[in-house]
Amino acid sequence: MTRRLAAIMFTDVVGSTQLAQRDEKATLELLRDQEELAQPILASHHGRLVKSTGDGMLIEFGSALEAIQCAVEFQRQLHERGARNDDPALRVRIGIHIGDVEDRGGDIFGDAVNVAARVEPLSEAGGICLSGVVWEHVRSKTPYTFERLGPRSLRGVLEPVECYRVVLPWTTVQVPAHANGSQRLAVLPLANLSSDPENEYFADGMTEELITVLSQLQELQVIARTSVTPYKTVTKPVSQIGAELGVGTILEGSVRKAANQVRITVQLIDVASQGHLWSATYDRKLDDIFAVQTEVAEKIAGALKVKIGTAEEKRLEDRPTVHPDSYLAYLKGRSLLYSSWSRDALLAAKKQFELSASIDPENARAFSGLADANTYLGWLGFLGSREEWAPQGRSYSARALELDPTLAEAHCSLATTLWDDWDYTGAEREYNRAISLNPSYAAAHRLYCDLLQDEGRPEEALRESSLAVELDPLSATVLNSHVVILCRQGREDAARPVIERMGQLFPDSDVYRVSLAWWYYTKSDYPSCIRELQRAIELRGPEGVPVYQVPIAWCQALMGDQDGARRILDTERRRAGRSPSPEFLAVGYAFLGDFDEAFRILLEAADEHSLSFQMVRCDRRLEPLRRDARFTQVLKKMNLA
Repeated sequence: MTRRLAAIMFTDVVGSTQLAQRDEKATLELLRDQEELAQPILASHHGRLVKSTGDGMLIEFGSALEAIQCAVEFQRQLHERGARNDDPALRVRIGIHIGDVEDRGGDIFGDAVNVAARVEPLSEAGGICLSGVVWEHVRSKTPYTFERLGPRSLRGVLEPVECYRVVLPWTTVQVPAHANGSQRLAVLPLANLSSDPENEYFADGMTEELITVLSQLQELQVIARTSVTPYKTVTKPVSQIGAELGVGTILEGSVRKAANQVRITVQLIDVASQGHLWSATYDRKLDDIFAVQTEVAEKIAGALKVKIGTAEEKRLEDRPTVHPDSYLAYLKGRSLLYSSWSRDALLAAKKQFELSASIDPENARAFSGLADANTYLGWLGFLGSREEWAPQGRSYSARALELDPTLAEAHCSLATTLWDDWDYTGAEREYNRAISLNPSYAAAHRLYCDLLQDEGRPEEALRESSLAVELDPLSATVLNSHVVILCRQGREDAARPVIERMGQLFPDSDVYRVSLAWWYYTKSDYPSCIRELQRAIELRGPEGVPVYQVPIAWCQALMGDQDGARRILDTERRRAGRSPSPEFLAVGYAFLGDFDEAFRILLEAADEHSLSFQMVRCDRRLEPLRRDARFTQVLKKMNLA
């Protein structure tokens, strides 16, 4: 007889006994479904099906970590199958324990098997429970959260067993608690009631404008457009939306536009009571639209007892009037700019901003939009050399501020162009000015966070990232950026609930897989990191290959596969056009110990102003690179020495 240490997993199909009494054939089919679904998952996690137990399975693993990963993947696939088929009939409980087992002719026996069998009924349908011994093995090695159930007395087990529940991402939404929830507001996408579907962009633009105007109120936190846009096509109760966004109040409404006439209906709803705090309908001409926005802001401030300061009141009252057609072109440009960072969408947005500026050369917003579209197109390589597009972006930003020095978007646009010039002092000044004018400007907080990382100021960067998450809680980009900065600072435990939230919000997103990859990279679990990056490539398609292949090379280099890593890096180095990230390439060569090539890339990119710098500046594994004398050369080129 052979004894060994093993992780034991029991599964049990919920309700199988009652189902068998009603329909024995259907029950047998359900049990076959369980085994057929489980087999490939077991194989990928090195699990062995020891035997079927009537309505369940007994499975063993060589490690507790693989048992947990297998259990979560099994429940995930069952959950997706139920959602897909609208048939959650196959629901399974899972229990896991680890201990000595005795092998007898392919079967296994021992106290560990008995404990696992007794832990399984503690889980809810579709859930996973595990003993404290398993929790000790895996608690710092997975991105999952565990809920302590306390010591439990199990039948046939002498001593109480400490037990835990795995909090599965799709079963709960972790919403951060906000002390000032009633002072957090979400403006839901305004419904377009116009007969012309072309006016959809006007409704979207009006939503964005109301968010911008309300964001100027210092005592009010307003959720960013990115996080409210999903509610345009999804109907949910006010209570659920409030919980998902962490807000106490919601503004909803509609827009009807016909020629130069506009009807705007809005209502402010208290999430807790679902009662209306205030509502109004405005019938105005298009050239009076700014007055409507100002009145809405003032009424909401009054309803929420938010104080409007003297400077804020002056900005609201002094909002400049613009030509209606110029305003419409500007709104369409903003809608296109937010719709996608594709070449076509950005060029179309730029064209609308140009039209807006040509109709009304005094429209500051048009020039701010031009600056943003120009910068994004330039960064993505759609406008030729930097010498061609960068001066134009600076000119647009300067013109916007000349026309309206209180326009937060223009200060943010200028900050980005100054940062691109390696003028960190000027960029920081402008980001702070944008945030002071619009405290709820999530994009400004996120960009400022990256600039602070460039400057080697991680604690301040984390503060700005946290604010961006508060203001834009459903943005995949913002959440991923927050995960990355937490991981860079060694705060993996704080990153775990953020990743779990992403898993619920964006289960089929490459960004979610990349966040998982960062977490595994930080834990030095390089095989798992590679697996998640490969999944990200599958989800994103061909355009994801150059983006995610380079981090795969990092993992190969760190695992000792120098040839494999160098093949990827050399291929990406030779790729036609601008590399997706010179910094990432440099990091790959640094992990190979090839500092000469790493600094060649860094110095070239610094000269070309094409260098993102946060990882080189902050990643703990790159301390040897930062100690090299050539690192000071890079800092000097970027005005960071």
